Amino acid sequence: MGISVGSIRPSMVIIYDDKPYAVFECNHVKLARGPAFCKVKLKCLKSSQILDCTLRDSDNVREAEIEERKLQYSYNDANNYHFMDLETYEELICNKSAIEDKAEWLKENLEITGLFYNNEFVNLKMPVTVVYKIIETEPGFKGDSVKSGTKPATLETGAIVQVPLFISVGDLVKVDIQDRQYLSRV
Repeated sequence: MGISVGSIRPSMVIIYDDKPYAVFECNHVKLARGPAFCKVKLKCLKSSQILDCTLRDSDNVREAEIEERKLQYSYNDANNYHFMDLETYEELICNKSAIEDKAEWLKENLEITGLFYNNEFVNLKMPVTVVYKIIETEPGFKGDSVKSGTKPATLETGAIVQVPLFISVGDLVKVDIQDRQYLSRV
């Protein structure tokens, strides 16, 4: 049985076209005449495809039952990423294409949440902030302060973020993964 489009909210996971989608944005519209509808921006959990669509009550939309499991990133090889389930200690192998947008933030022994639909792995839920080591950046100079500007820095995973001028190679920094922003030095 489907759900009403009026109950769709951001961060909800719904089943649309027999695939699990995370709701990023939703705009409920009720016209003077005619039925209500909802304009939504969805992201497929299996393929990371973004979909803009209009949902009506006649569409077969239902809430997904997503199971979350604690995983630990182990390593990657040519085509796959390897994780360990922290409850059962089983190895989970995931294809690179399934988590392409999150791969640059994975580092050894990082604890993350795996999302499972019908006991099948669909995606990862990354922590909001993670501590990384700076492996490459321009040198900082005496007198550089927090408010004087930023420079690019390469993290141990290969991701590049903007950091203050006083940060140097070897420093540990806390990064907000969702916004790709430096938060503080650790």
